[in-house]
Amino acid sequence: MEVRVGERLLCLAVLFSVLCVDSVLGKYVRGVVNTKEDWVFLTRFCFLTEFGRLDFRFRYPKSRCCQNILLYFDDSSQWPAVYKRPEKNCYQKEAVLRPENNQVINLTTRYTWSGCVVRVLSCVGGRSFRSVRERWWYIALSKCGGDGLQLEYEMKLTNGQSFWTQHFSADEFGILETDITFLIIFSMVFLLSCYFAYNLKGRQLLHTTYKMFMTAAGVEVLSLLFHCVYWGLYARDGVGNGSLKILGKLLFSVSFLVFLLMLILLGKGFTVTRARISHSGSVKLSIYMTVYTITYVILFIYEAEFFDPGEVLYAYDSPAGYGLMGLQLVAYVWFCYAVLVSLKHYPEKQPFYVPFFTTYTLWFFAVPVMALIANFGIPRWAREKIVNGIQLGIHLYAHIVFLVITRPSAANKNFPYHVRTSQIGILLSSPKGGEGAESFPHHAYGNSSFLGDSQPNFTELFSIQSVSEACFSAPTGRGVQVSSCNFLRIEPPLEALDCEN
Repeated sequence: MEVRVGERLLCLAVLFSVLCVDSVLGKYVRGVVNTKEDWVFLTRFCFLTEFGRLDFRFRYPKSRCCQNILLYFDDSSQWPAVYKRPEKNCYQKEAVLRPENNQVINLTTRYTWSGCVVRVLSCVGGRSFRSVRERWWYIALSKCGGDGLQLEYEMKLTNGQSFWTQHFSADEFGILETDITFLIIFSMVFLLSCYFAYNLKGRQLLHTTYKMFMTAAGVEVLSLLFHCVYWGLYARDGVGNGSLKILGKLLFSVSFLVFLLMLILLGKGFTVTRARISHSGSVKLSIYMTVYTITYVILFIYEAEFFDPGEVLYAYDSPAGYGLMGLQLVAYVWFCYAVLVSLKHYPEKQPFYVPFFTTYTLWFFAVPVMALIANFGIPRWAREKIVNGIQLGIHLYAHIVFLVITRPSAANKNFPYHVRTSQIGILLSSPKGGEGAESFPHHAYGNSSFLGDSQPNFTELFSIQSVSEACFSAPTGRGVQVSSCNFLRIEPPLEALDCEN
């Protein structure tokens, strides 16, 4: 079992006959082994082809001599042939090693390169690794035919001396640089969305769905910030702060869930063709998002508690991961149905919904396809860094597409919003009542609606086409008080107020 530093003494006192390992989330590992087993797994690391290095310090009583450190690599005839193979005994697990490759470190004074000294055998030394490609190496401890294992160990596993590689396993190379790059890009996306939001607010078009997009983008920036801080600390000392990494993952999931909910709401026409979602639709959405959130929590717990460190696993390579992919496909079917219904009732919104549906169809399938490729198509020694880049690229694609198709510029004919935020309350309280009050008036957004990002068309600003029965005027001296359209006073020289019957 693995425990933290503060748990080691308790573990030794209570479970004297069980393996107790104290490890940290880094490539500097230390701990204590005390077990009746004769072969145990300690840690793993993916070394470079030329610059891999293991520096170690092992201590154990001379009476428990002599124990061996075993260095397996990821070839099918080595680690996969011995790990989780209960039919093989200790001797058979040692037999797959190649002595000519220096894969066995005998912790005894008979071998000077083991670094051991007498009395309490304290073994200090190191080992360099060279291979034809980046390889996972797995370090185990054995004493075949003995009376168990007892060892205190410290190991520092490195790849060269560069800040960007030294403490990183080869499958983690480039993650810090990638996260920094995407942090800068997502920060620009978020700032641009804030600029657009400022313009939309001035036009009373800053709707809830756009606020959800901004929330997803902002949380994504925070997630990347925590990841960058974690990997930066990790690059410095090989330990890092595991809490920062967990917090970054949680925020990444929150951003994804908010964005997914926004897509479904837009597909159903919320803030585009209707003022609110029906009660039954709200209940269904609540249930679905609750199930999705619970599945994400289960995935985090599964990854933390049940992922075997002796295997190179991916988060989606688990029952909870496959459950998330299934929920993603369910969301896509729901999304398709919602978009088709919206287009049926509002065909003039086709310039927005066609590119919206096409681009996000790719997004919905990108996550399951990425997970399947990661599980079965990407080599394990390169999986983490490739998947990290692909996953961030998928999120960036989703945010940039939304930013483009909703940009509030005069040349954009796809802009989805046309009803003012100040008009929604009037629509919901309209004398029509019922379902009709939830629907927006039919209106196709075009170049005539706005003259520019900072120059709205004021004639269009003070008119509503479908709720004219709630629009009336009363003379107030110099101007006209419009109480049901926009609750604004219109001063001369405005000549007419268009309220169609």
